Amino acid sequence: MPDRVNQNVARGAATREHLLTVATALFAEHGYEATSIDAVLQESGASRGSLYHHFKGKDALFEAVLEVLETDVGRRTMEAAAGLPDPAAALRAGCLEWVRIARDPVIQQILLIDAPSVLGWQRWRALEERHALGLIKGAITAIADQGGLSPELVEVFSHVVLAAIDEIALFVARSDSPDAAALAGTGAVDEVLSRLLTSPG
Repeated sequence: MPDRVNQNVARGAATREHLLTVATALFAEHGYEATSIDAVLQESGASRGSLYHHFKGKDALFEAVLEVLETDVGRRTMEAAAGLPDPAAALRAGCLEWVRIARDPVIQQILLIDAPSVLGWQRWRALEERHALGLIKGAITAIADQGGLSPELVEVFSHVVLAAIDEIALFVARSDSPDAAALAGTGAVDEVLSRLLTSPG
């Protein structure tokens, strides 16, 4: 019996992952509004009952896709900052990586274009804060600990940096010339952080 239970759990997890992969591709190609549950079912080969077992509807499916993308973005920004002993340099590296990631059409369509309108600004912002704010706050706290910023400014500056890099990423996503926008965006990130923060030494 335990083996059968484990097999069922594994099958369920595999089905959920497959649905997320298919939904991500469809949402990225067609946008949220033009992607139907029927399209996801047809492309995935899953049954309607199987899909609704894992997701209550299209909104829940979209939010699950967002969670996967946000988690991946967090991993990639942390990897970009890994190994840098200076927290200000690590923060810059992570923010610049986010702007580079914003050039990805999948990220653009799902996370930056559709997510704010589908979730509403407040829920989208809460999602961003849950994933990105902690990483930013950790870096800025380390900067403050080294004397590069007054400790009482950590909280507000964390929100300022998050808002700034999100706006820069949206600028890149909505540009008709994403390469040029990304180049301008990377310069803007460095300028914003240089003006806000003072690296030690």
